Amino acid sequence: MTQPSYTIRLTEAVARNPQVRLAAPASLEINLGEHIAIAGPNGAGKSLLVDLMTGKYPLAAGRTEYIFDSWPDKTIYNNVKYITFRDTYGSSDANYYYQQRWNVHDQDEIPLVRDLLATPSKLEQADSLLDIFRLQPLLDKRIILLSSGELRKFQIAKALLTGPFILIMDNPFIGLDANARNTLFELLDQLSLLGALQIILVVSRPDDIPPFITHVIPVENKTVQPKMTRRDYLATLPGLPPATGNELEKRIFSLPYTHEDYTSDEVINLNHVSIRYDDRTILRDLDWTVCRGERWALSGENGAGKSTLLSLVCADNPQSYACDIRLFGRRRGTGESIWEIKSHIGYVSPEMHRAYLKNLPALDIVASGLHDSIGLYRRPKPEELDTCRWWMETFGIGHLEERPFLTLSSGEQRLCLLARAFVKDPELLILDEPLHGLDTANRALVRRIIDAFCHRLDKTLVMVTHYEEELPPCIDHRLRLVRQH
Repeated sequence: MTQPSYTIRLTEAVARNPQVRLAAPASLEINLGEHIAIAGPNGAGKSLLVDLMTGKYPLAAGRTEYIFDSWPDKTIYNNVKYITFRDTYGSSDANYYYQQRWNVHDQDEIPLVRDLLATPSKLEQADSLLDIFRLQPLLDKRIILLSSGELRKFQIAKALLTGPFILIMDNPFIGLDANARNTLFELLDQLSLLGALQIILVVSRPDDIPPFITHVIPVENKTVQPKMTRRDYLATLPGLPPATGNELEKRIFSLPYTHEDYTSDEVINLNHVSIRYDDRTILRDLDWTVCRGERWALSGENGAGKSTLLSLVCADNPQSYACDIRLFGRRRGTGESIWEIKSHIGYVSPEMHRAYLKNLPALDIVASGLHDSIGLYRRPKPEELDTCRWWMETFGIGHLEERPFLTLSSGEQRLCLLARAFVKDPELLILDEPLHGLDTANRALVRRIIDAFCHRLDKTLVMVTHYEEELPPCIDHRLRLVRQH
């Protein structure tokens, strides 16, 4: 009898639960020696397909088959490891609340990286892997203190240390600085050549499909398309149509101004600010002034302190009271409340996405930005809901307003959180990796929205990204942080 060549095969598979069901029964076959990209735009159904492949949900029809005969352990759990989008932010490793990363007194029960990574004997065998990912210095750091990029490296290393047969990764390169992306790419490339690991990447952009990928499974409109070679897939892709007209810009330029209650020319002023956690210095003697109407790009490698700096500005970090910080012309700790500060700021970040586990309708998620809450505790007025819908339409997600947030794709969730950041027409936009997980078309759209918004009078921007091409044309100032040692 001929040995089957496939490792995973779906045959007319349909999930039992209608809420996690694709639009059509899914059939595919992944063979030994193939490295796969599951590709498609935000909301196409890529994660739903992976859930079928990994047996997350029982089936109403069809079947899923696996062949792991060459491995001693034939269980799905030990042979297939799936790093999801939310795993990038570590939510599976700790009970987490927003701002907990900055509250050192609430971290005593949070485990160390070494406790979660592997057993001591396993770590001894993994020195080369830890060195490649520069994880050795992080082993005695609490997991919650890792930056989003450090968390991504941690999750990948943790999965590789288990020795899986198949490794599935959702958007593996997001959150990594250029050096870390190159390191991961080279590592995966080497692993693909050794034949010891079958790699499946879930990607939203064709640019994120590395050359070692042999085949692509396109997913469109929640329908699984036939598998094709990487070369054939890339040859069929249409180019991104150029932005035509300026209707989007006109739509944003015509917005009325809703805030007129601060007059300082200085929006942010940090004077010799230093931040330490135990024996680690994150920021050292930082001086930084951001004036009204300036648009800043904030950069630096993973762990350089970008998110820590922004937590000071957003009043999320208790250490801000001990620092010489002025926001909107007022010294921090001179009587203003956190909510007074936040009322001027629109904010989105990996930490926010990580902590936002409220399964409210998408419209309510956007509306929570009106009062800076995680969740909706005050019912908006009808005119406020109209504003929320306006921003959802602007971001192309108006049709999702009734959908529960946690049933949306990671890209759709990010668009909701972006609309939440803009909904109160803030004077200061703080966008930390705002384009994480977005497909090519949505990246272009969000970049245009940011640029148009910041061309309005006195709008100030601080944006973090590891991709130069993601920065909007309006950027006119730069600050690069250097990792402290």
